[in-house]
Parts: sequence; structure tokens; C-alpha cells
Amino acid sequence: MAAVFRAVFGYLFLVFVVRVVGRRPGKQMAPFDYVLIFFLGGLTLTGMVANDRSLTNAFVQIITVALCHFVLTALRRRSNRFAVWMDGTPLVLLRNGQWVEETIRKMNFSRDDILAAMRSNGQRNLHEVHYAVLERSGMITIIPGGEEKGSQ
Repeated sequence: MAAVFRAVFGYLFLVFVVRVVGRRPGKQMAPFDYVLIFFLGGLTLTGMVANDRSLTNAFVQIITVALCHFVLTALRRRSNRFAVWMDGTPLVLLRNGQWVEETIRKMNFSRDDILAAMRSNGQRNLHEVHYAVLERSGMITIIPGGEEKGSQ
């Protein structure tokens, strides 16, 4: 019965901490946010099944990580340099139908991933695309090229 109590407490406490720490829409989650979610989950699991099954220990660890996340988020908000360091910047993968080879190689990216994003956006060939951008969240944004190129 103690394991059930620890599991319920861990789940409810994580929901509470994630709600307090803040949220972003799923498509806008940065790697920073994923680290927080997985790390908190791991800490909670450790408090449930490890040799030290102390709820107090799990509670202190989770609060510590949540406070670190809160401080880093505040720093990101106050400093553009820190935000760029934490989250990176959007990167151009395709420009006016031409691959940006250096960026694709540096990011260890596949052209097939970019082509799949193009197809899901309704473009069938490279010349229909003004830009393909790898966003900070890891998503690929496709900017069609047939319309108002100058307004981008």
C-alpha cells in the first residue's frame, strides 16, 4: 500500500510542480523543457522504487529542480544572450530551393526529414519553398515561395 501512496503522491506532486513552473504549447517546447519533464519524472521514480524511498528526499529533489528551472527561465527572459545559449536560434535548411549544406551537415540532419515537412505542408518540390527553417523546438517550418517572398 505504501508503493501506491508514493505513486499517487509523486504523480500529483509532479502535476502541481509542472503547473507552477509554467507551460508552453507542445509544439513550442524547447529541449530545455523536455529535460525538465524527464528529469522530474526520474526523480519521482527514484523516490518510489530506489533504496531510499523517502518522500521527503523526493520532495526536496523535485523542488530543487523546479527552482533551478524557475531561475533559468527568469534568466532566459532577462537576457537574450542567455536565451540563445539555452535554446539556440532558428536555422535555415533550405533557401530559395537550394539546400544550405553547412547547416544540414552541422545539425546532422537528413534531407528526407525536410522533404517530409515540405510534403506535409503541401509543397511537392524544392522550388515551391522560399525557406525551410529548423526552429528552436526542433520543428521544421516551411515558408512557401510562390506568393509574397518580399514580405518575409
